[in-house]
Amino acid sequence: MFEEFIIRDAEIKDLEDIVHIYNTTIPSRMVTADIEPINVENRTQWFHDHSPEFRPLWVVEHDGNICAWVSFQSFYGRPAYNGTAEISIYIHPDYRGKKLGKYLIQKAIDFCPNIGIKTLLGFIFAHNEPSVKLFNSFGFEKWAHLPNVAELDGIERDLLILGKRIY
Repeated sequence: MFEEFIIRDAEIKDLEDIVHIYNTTIPSRMVTADIEPINVENRTQWFHDHSPEFRPLWVVEHDGNICAWVSFQSFYGRPAYNGTAEISIYIHPDYRGKKLGKYLIQKAIDFCPNIGIKTLLGFIFAHNEPSVKLFNSFGFEKWAHLPNVAELDGIERDLLILGKRIY
């Protein structure tokens, strides 16, 4: 089913689409702690913090359009943690609920040995049950529960850190 999807390293020209997809998640208050839309300028340094050989940023194309993206981000920014990365997956609304997230998590897990990642982390709001369930289905376990660390529209929210040892 996903044969027609192309996963490739993001290019700076893709940043507008990356930001657009990210911004579609903000109103739900389920996925991100941002409460206002971001812009390309906000994400330019973040984009450059990624590299194909260490912390990839992938875009997913379907019919010539970017429909999702995946990022690997450093955990805690110290060299001793280089084998650990946080994974983030954002999917365009038209492609949600079609098992694309499941496909992308598997692709990310399979790719980890190529870039020396031994541990993957997912930072997920506790009330985002679909994402928690998705990550759990791949063997991610709850490694931390941070109660009431975010406030969205006057409601305090818990953050879960889900982890998986890759190899």
